[in-house]
Amino acid sequence: MVKFSKQFEGQLIPEWKEAFVDYWQLKKGIKKIQIFNNTNNNTPNMHQSSSMPKSVISSIRNYSLFGNQHREHGPIQVHRKLASSATKGDMYETELLEQFADTDAAKEFFACLDHQLNKVNKFYRTKEEEFMKRGDSLRKQMKILLELKSTFMEKQGKEGCSQDSKEDQSISCTFSNEEDSVRNRELQEDMQETSTDDKNETSFSDSPRTDEVGKSMQMKREDGKLRTHSVCINNYQGKNLRINIPLTTPSRTFSAISYLVREDLLNQSSRKCGTEGGKIHVNKTKLHHAEKMIKGGFVELYKGLGYLKVYRNLNLLAFLKILKKFDKVTAKQILPIYLKVVESSYFNSSDKVMKLADEVEELFVKKFAEDNRRKAMKYLRPSQAKESHSVTFFIGLFTGCLLALLAGYVIMAHVTGLYRPQQHSVYMETVYPVLSMFSLMFLHFFLYGCNILAWRKTRINYSFIFELAPTKDLKYGDIFLICTMAMTTVIGVIFLHLTLLTKGYSSAQVQDIPGLLLLVFLLMLVCPFNIIYRSSRYRFLCVIRNIILSPLYKVVMLDFFMADQLCSQVPMIRNLEYVACYYITGSYKTQDYGYCMRTKHYRDLAYAVSFLPYYWRAMQCARRWFEEGQTSHLVNLGKYVSAMLAAGAKVAYEKDGSVVWLCLVVIMSSAATMYQLYWDFVKDWGLLQINSNNPWLRNELMLQRKSIYYFSMGLNLILRLAWLQTVLHSSFESVDYRVTSLFLASLEVIRRGLWNFYRLENEHLNNAGKFRAVKTVPLPFHEVDEED
Repeated sequence: MVKFSKQFEGQLIPEWKEAFVDYWQLKKGIKKIQIFNNTNNNTPNMHQSSSMPKSVISSIRNYSLFGNQHREHGPIQVHRKLASSATKGDMYETELLEQFADTDAAKEFFACLDHQLNKVNKFYRTKEEEFMKRGDSLRKQMKILLELKSTFMEKQGKEGCSQDSKEDQSISCTFSNEEDSVRNRELQEDMQETSTDDKNETSFSDSPRTDEVGKSMQMKREDGKLRTHSVCINNYQGKNLRINIPLTTPSRTFSAISYLVREDLLNQSSRKCGTEGGKIHVNKTKLHHAEKMIKGGFVELYKGLGYLKVYRNLNLLAFLKILKKFDKVTAKQILPIYLKVVESSYFNSSDKVMKLADEVEELFVKKFAEDNRRKAMKYLRPSQAKESHSVTFFIGLFTGCLLALLAGYVIMAHVTGLYRPQQHSVYMETVYPVLSMFSLMFLHFFLYGCNILAWRKTRINYSFIFELAPTKDLKYGDIFLICTMAMTTVIGVIFLHLTLLTKGYSSAQVQDIPGLLLLVFLLMLVCPFNIIYRSSRYRFLCVIRNIILSPLYKVVMLDFFMADQLCSQVPMIRNLEYVACYYITGSYKTQDYGYCMRTKHYRDLAYAVSFLPYYWRAMQCARRWFEEGQTSHLVNLGKYVSAMLAAGAKVAYEKDGSVVWLCLVVIMSSAATMYQLYWDFVKDWGLLQINSNNPWLRNELMLQRKSIYYFSMGLNLILRLAWLQTVLHSSFESVDYRVTSLFLASLEVIRRGLWNFYRLENEHLNNAGKFRAVKTVPLPFHEVDEED
């Protein structure tokens, strides 16, 4: 039977862990009382002598004037203090009416118990108020949306539902921009209740002007206007509205920037809703996007209300369990008295959350699911796929096949002397890059599966951080299955290719096999049919698209996390570049593997590929600085610029080999390594805090053993210095230099897998510190005061 403490820890919301009942601290208080009782039982003489006065005192109390009152209240009495402005809720304090075996320990226990009850009530009230405000705001948004949609329907009826007059079936409005960044969503929602719109619109109309387009755009960014594509509706239904559309796609980004450039060229003095110039239309497309935003807001609100229900039920159960333990140890009847207080406290007696959840569910079914409750529940209560035993079986099956094939391949390669220096250059130049590319890719994928397993063990909510759908994200079992199945296929095909070579087939006859293997994997990646994890493949392709066009797409956590992974896969990308050139140019037909190296365009492309991942990551930093205006993003951009310079110097040195380029490699790589180490330890991992309770770490740690953090820091330092191999020209004896390169590239991939765990651990602790368990979805409609 599973202990309640483990069950409690496994079911609580990780981001709200500090707000739950500290069940383990209360157990320590009971343990003190239990130790005291055991000590007294071992010394009966002392216990009898000491218990005599207590019995006398107890009998005197029973006959005192207040004895009846004490017997009526039992061993304790819980006092309730009225709410004050500081606490925002009632406070509870327990008074001991009877003597306990260890009075000091009992007082300490009840003081801790009262503190936990007050903490739970305060947090529940705070979150309840937050979700009630969200609910009110979403009701207003839904009302405005329905009014606008009804207006369009009326207009369609009057105009005969013409397909050609699509733009006429809209509301004329003007175009503006205002602040709406991912990092400021929580702040924006809180400020909506005050005068955020007034402040933004005032700064919009009164901002200083300049003749220089670049300087004017910089001022607009500093004022927070390049965050959303915003559309103003003039005096609709007696109020001015503004539709905020986030700049998440290139088209919206280009439209916002082009508008600002056009505004500067026209030298307008101000931009307010209601001006004649620059009018556009709010059509059905914009309203459809606004509907999607409101729908996402309702989904997140319902999820938050569900978390609050779990919070209430688990805390109530924790109080029940701990009071039972106390009664068992002390032989007192405390449970009925204190549990009655807990049940009547605010977090258990308030029904606002239940009513709001029912209202949201009813509204969602009616407005977003066409009265189809089953369809609505797919969004509101998505069911997670159950882990199948067949996945575990096939992982073991393919792992066994992989080990057998790999052993056979290694033995045959050793017998034929494939990997010896200056031997079988055709094989090493044509087939080995394909094997190296797949090995690095699926090693990285395997380490990501290990990351997911470690995150789940430590209760790090990676799905929330990456904004993954709970029904579509890959589990660690799925990842291990993909890795073992794919590598079994790769090693099997390469082993077959080597077997054909040893049987007398020429390289020209079997040269198509590695290219076909790569082609099959590429076709599987872009396969449109619903097979082999289609949703995950589609999400992966979307993330790669966002990275390639990184300055134009809004950067989210998953995008720059994946871009960081690509920074560790430069050797794999260079191998992919070479293999693509080898097969696309038709060099495989003549086995002219040196053709690509002799081509100037390929050599120029090699420079670009070496620092392209760093360029993408730098552009993401620039985009985030552009949206949020935080200087730290510029400092982070400098880290990737230094990595680009070091990578370019390394490629130039490999080509030229002169002493000048060697000195540049040492200088630039040393500077980039110091830069990267500082950012790894201090910014990404949140370590090296001088005033931390844990020396040179941070105050909060997810792992119990501190030595793991120190070991990881040292290992990260060593693996960051892998570039020294370029200078030292170190190589394994009797092994081709390409094998050494693969080994060093694998070390960088392993370092990245280590980095991934601590990066998300730090992000999770930041979310937990702010008690952020659900996303804050930006809402489309905002009212604008007439004076603005």
